[in-house]
Amino acid sequence: MEFGEWSIYYKEILDDFGFSREDDEKCAQVFDEILSQEGCLTLEDLSKIVGFSDKFILFGAGPSLKQHIQQLKESHDLKEYVLVAADGATTALIEERIAPDIVVTDLDGNLDDILIADLRGANIVVHAHGDNMDKIVKIPSFFTNVLGTTQAQPVGNLYNFGGFTDGDRALFLTVALGASEVTLAGMDFGDIVTKYSRPNMPDIVGPADEIKRKKLQYAEKLTNWVIENENVRIINLKE
Repeated sequence: MEFGEWSIYYKEILDDFGFSREDDEKCAQVFDEILSQEGCLTLEDLSKIVGFSDKFILFGAGPSLKQHIQQLKESHDLKEYVLVAADGATTALIEERIAPDIVVTDLDGNLDDILIADLRGANIVVHAHGDNMDKIVKIPSFFTNVLGTTQAQPVGNLYNFGGFTDGDRALFLTVALGASEVTLAGMDFGDIVTKYSRPNMPDIVGPADEIKRKKLQYAEKLTNWVIENENVRIINLKE
């Protein structure tokens, strides 16, 4: 998705959620400065690292995640796929002793598990926005291979491939990496959230609050945009 088209969705999201474009841009600038000092991946670097396959499996943190992981372990040779975890889905993969190749995160998931994934060779795609400045200034230097993204205008070392939530943003990333096929696992767009998505939840699953439901609606809308506009085969295990 070109930034011009993304900016239409971005403005709608800013208005709908009351987010600040200025805060997004400030966080992006700070993150760019950190990456300039610490070092980071480019899209070309990441493309070479995951160039062993153009088939991807994208794991979201929805209630069907564990079921889909078991299904895929039984029916697929996971080594033949680039495995992408959307933030909290990393925890479920670590529990199943599966090392993702890429983790896409805005640092809301279980950071201990994301650090474990990093130690096992995962490439961490860290997203900067106006609400996670406190984590951006502390966390990325702990990771080995980092690629930075923003939902605002790309600046310096940061990219904007399109997408809003970790899940659909990860899908846009797979397209940018040249995926011919993407299998969606645990990518639920309903009214139920899991402890993988919300680590501080008291229960394993629970009802999504109004903001989360609205975010999932955008995630579904943007996922459908990829299906309708990009030359990539999408296999949704929910269907």
